[in-house]
This record gives sequence, structure tokens and C-alpha cells, in this order.
Amino acid sequence: MSGLLSLQDVAVHYGQGPVLQSVDLTVRAGEIITIVGPNGSGKSSLLRVMTGAVRPEQGRVLRQAGLRIGYVPQKLRLDPTFPMTLRRFLDLPQPAGDHAVALVAERTGISGHMHKQIASLSGGLLQRGMLARAILRRPDVLLLDEPTQGLDQAGSAGFYELIEDLRNELNCAVVMVSHDLHVVMSASDRVICLNGHICCQGAPDVVSTAPEYRALFGRGTRGTMALYRHDHDHHHGHDHEHHAEPSPK
Repeated sequence: MSGLLSLQDVAVHYGQGPVLQSVDLTVRAGEIITIVGPNGSGKSSLLRVMTGAVRPEQGRVLRQAGLRIGYVPQKLRLDPTFPMTLRRFLDLPQPAGDHAVALVAERTGISGHMHKQIASLSGGLLQRGMLARAILRRPDVLLLDEPTQGLDQAGSAGFYELIEDLRNELNCAVVMVSHDLHVVMSASDRVICLNGHICCQGAPDVVSTAPEYRALFGRGTRGTMALYRHDHDHHHGHDHEHHAEPSPK
């Protein structure tokens, strides 16, 4: 196995139908991979396969021995009435030392908020809190599921800059699901276009010109890209027969 984490011919089914089919993907140290695709294309499921939370019906998931994974979910599923400070949240699932917590809190910009209740945090602070928890144990692979959902453009840009800095400091791989296509094209080493299977993948400039990508996202793929919003589901029904995987030249 070359790489930190490798998926080989992975398939996932929920209920009657397949969510993912024939997925081959290798994550290498230090690279930023962004996964794009329409709603229902299997992006979150793919991340959960990587974490081990979902077992594939078919195929294999290979992880480097001792691999540490940090995961920032799309939503935090906590009872809003349950009292929990941000500092206590960072101790889940096991207590973290004060020194380590202070370092990641400073790095993610949450130091002055440790006493606040999780339920009272703004979207941006909560995202940074989840990121702090994910990097506490210095992961080899950092997985982020739409980490800037609900943040404004300035908040999103700041978050992506922080991710890039953390990648350099920790030398970890980053795999993130994103709808921010204009950011993806500048921040990623590799873009994977997913629609139940990998439609195409490669360097951002290769993927942005691929017909499989344009079938899903239209032709606004050069220069400053428009945000792909959740209400753009009318692209979901486009041709599913694209299997070409253009490689970076």
C-alpha cells in the first residue's frame, strides 16, 4: 500500500440502492484532497468509510499501521439542553492535557471562549472548536465534512487558510467535502468529482475542464467560480455514465 489510507473497489449501500460504487482512492501524506459532487452523491458516506464508522459492502479499506484520524463532522449531534463547556467538549472522548488544549485553542482562535456553553457558540466558533478537537492528537489524516457550511465568505476564507496552515504544520493529509468551488480550485492539490462513483479526478485545472465535471456543475468553471449551493439539485439527474478519470498532465 502506498499512502496513508487506501480504498479499493469500495461499495456502500443504504436501504435498496447503492450510495457508492467501485471507489478507488489513495490518500498520501501532506496533500489536500477536496471532494465535490451534488447532494446525495455519497460524499459524507465516503468520509465515514475512511473513519471506519461505515463498513463497505464491497472492497477494502487499508490504513497505515497506527494511523491517527481527525474528523470534523458536518453537524454536531449534541442535545442543546445538555450543559457542556467548550473546554469539556475538547476532553471527549478522553481527557486532554491542559497544555495541549491551550496550544490548539490558541492555534484555532478559541482561547477566550473555553468557558462558554457549546449550545451558545456561533457557527464559526463551533467549527473552530470541532477543528481544535480533531487536531488535539496530531492526526495523520484530517477529514472535514463541509466545514464552512453556514459561514459567510470571510469566515470561510479564514477557515480554509487555517486548514492550509495546519496541513503545513502537522504535515497531515487533508480530505474535505466542499461546496465552495471557487476556493477548491485554489486550495486543493487534488479534486475528486463524486456522483456515486468517481466521475473524474486530478489537479484542479484538469478537473475543471473535464466534461464529467461540467456535466454536474455547468460551464462556470474558469476564473472566479460561483458558489455551488444546496438548492442546485437539478444537476443531480445529469448523465451518470461518465467514468473517465482524467489524470494530471
